[in-house]
Amino acid sequence: MSNAIRYDKGQDNIVILTMDMPGQSANTMNGVYRQAMAETVDRLEKEREEIAGVIITSAKKTFFAGGDLNELIKVTQSDAEAFYHMVLGLKAQLRRLETLGKPVVAAINGAALGGGWELALACHYRVAIDQPAVKLGLPEVTLGLLPGGGGVVRMVRLLGVEKALPYLVEGKQVGPAKALEAGLIHELASDREDLLARAKIWILGAPQALQPWDVNGYRMPGGTPSSPALAQLLPIAPSVLRSKTQGCLPAPEKILCAAVEGAQVDFDTAQIIETRYFTELATGQVAKNLIGTFWFQLNEIKAGGSRPKGFETRQTTRVGVIGAGMMGAGIAYVSAVAGIDVVLKDRSLEAAEKGRAYSTAVLDKKVSRGQMSADKRDTILERIKPTIDDADFAGCDLIIEAVFEDRNLKAKVTRAAADQAAADAVIASNTSTLPITGLANAIADPRRFIGLHFFSPVDKMPLVEIIKGDQTDDATLARAFDFVMQINKTPIVVNDSRGFFTSRVFSTFTSEGIAMLGEGIPAALIENVARQAGMPVGPLAVSDEVSMSLMSHIREQTRKDLAAEGKPLPEHPADLVISRMVDELQRPGKAAGKGFYEYPAGGRKHLWPELGVRFGSEDASIAVEDVRDRLLFIQAIETVRCLEENVLLSTADANVGSIFGIGFAAWTGGALQFINQYGVSSFVARSRYLAEQYGERFAPPPLLLQKECEGALF
Repeated sequence: MSNAIRYDKGQDNIVILTMDMPGQSANTMNGVYRQAMAETVDRLEKEREEIAGVIITSAKKTFFAGGDLNELIKVTQSDAEAFYHMVLGLKAQLRRLETLGKPVVAAINGAALGGGWELALACHYRVAIDQPAVKLGLPEVTLGLLPGGGGVVRMVRLLGVEKALPYLVEGKQVGPAKALEAGLIHELASDREDLLARAKIWILGAPQALQPWDVNGYRMPGGTPSSPALAQLLPIAPSVLRSKTQGCLPAPEKILCAAVEGAQVDFDTAQIIETRYFTELATGQVAKNLIGTFWFQLNEIKAGGSRPKGFETRQTTRVGVIGAGMMGAGIAYVSAVAGIDVVLKDRSLEAAEKGRAYSTAVLDKKVSRGQMSADKRDTILERIKPTIDDADFAGCDLIIEAVFEDRNLKAKVTRAAADQAAADAVIASNTSTLPITGLANAIADPRRFIGLHFFSPVDKMPLVEIIKGDQTDDATLARAFDFVMQINKTPIVVNDSRGFFTSRVFSTFTSEGIAMLGEGIPAALIENVARQAGMPVGPLAVSDEVSMSLMSHIREQTRKDLAAEGKPLPEHPADLVISRMVDELQRPGKAAGKGFYEYPAGGRKHLWPELGVRFGSEDASIAVEDVRDRLLFIQAIETVRCLEENVLLSTADANVGSIFGIGFAAWTGGALQFINQYGVSSFVARSRYLAEQYGERFAPPPLLLQKECEGALF
């Protein structure tokens, strides 16, 4: 028998199955597992009369990690039939386990996600160690898949359609206590010894070894889809789902279909329905895009792929934040939550206190929702010290400047803080546009200067863009990388340039939308097509959020900087529209209460009705496909330019950064994967068409043409 599952029968006739996949840090549902489980179930059935029950546990830190994504990402449509039958075979093993006629317990010693939770669901009883590291749930939807090992079928039968959907459609995960409360598990254990002891006690006292759905007279919780209460809710669900996904992400819709259709038929037929939808998703391109980026490339980044080698990990203990506005307050919050002491400075104590109050408000919400104790909240808040005195930066091993985008102001406040901080402190700027190399001149040793570009709101946005200046040394980069990981953010590393990567690409999205408005294209069409393409917000709405006055300021700063270098600033068709909105129409954005949108007090924002009058044109005509592609292609092309110019250092940083930082359409897998899945040659041809129709900014860069010539992908 394979050593992937150890089979140990004690004197009490209870068999303990210990999953321990050789050569892997976690157990996965790969070929080795499938063979091992087949042999294990055969033996259990053969020795059925000699055993009292079965406990399934793990020798790894986690219980079971789920499907093998190395296998899944390679499955193509030509493999569909073989894949479909393989999945049915895997499900048949679990079905034989739960119909063994003997009590089966999942002794959950670590995280049980995806296929791991599906294995646990196939057990009659579930006990979990009550530790924060133990997470339970079905996150397959985040990778463009559905739970294909019986997860949809069993969750619906365990909780009912309505209560199961958040776990299935949203990928909701819970800890042991919440899982017990929700009826997902039956008992909590304090440690591994207690876990096995409780499992054995239940087996020896188990009245019957049947799943609820196999008991005569079983009724689905909440009723079937034909019951009146559920029948009223279900017709609304698809439209709610479509409003969230815009049809770009097929997995949530397929999950809903599998759940509702499966709830109307017997168990075995429901398993077939689930497998068909799973096969359709697994062989589709969107799942490939999401698995490649959100699993393989994201793990590459978190494993330190962009971190300089040869430097020991170093923890930040005291961070000084200059500027207590929205960004500074957010940086202070995430640092304090991570256990770091924070000095939060502003021009007045009132402003600094207001910055600290942001953390108080966020933490109070957590306490009111039962997500945090009041004591823990108070402990976090005690770490944040508001001040107006630079002397309080003494002992800080990291300084982060987060003031207005003005080079002289940044230099002044940074120099004053650096003079007080620890002699080897890392000095960082949160600038989103100004070149780091120039800002580094504010301190005596520019090797210790780096960019840490956070995104708003800091407590919710997962990315930090680390910008390496011309003189930034590797030791500083390593420490900055460690800090970003310490505060539980995802770091991408880029070289210095004007706008770096994220701001530079983001500006192409907003500018293209504004340019189309200037061409007379209806604002509603631009905004709606952007969302239908997978962008979270339309370019006009997000321009209001950023504020066109800030856009104008940044552009003027850039113009001056380039003039000093003897270079002109290229004109963009969006410039004239922004100038009119800010100077002539006095509508700079949301902060001013008016921009491309109206912001009525107590009402929902809506597009300014006069946009059509001010910018509309009866002669304007454009295909919807062209609107969509202009918005997506311009970002992908600029990303290629960043890679070409060595601003970007890896494909992983490009894809993860484009989604996490600027909200590039997630279904694509990121800006470079968008090109890969579109087909490089097809992308080049389409770019040339867009360049002919709408401007040279769409012309394919040399690196893109090189990839086409080589037949290579990014």
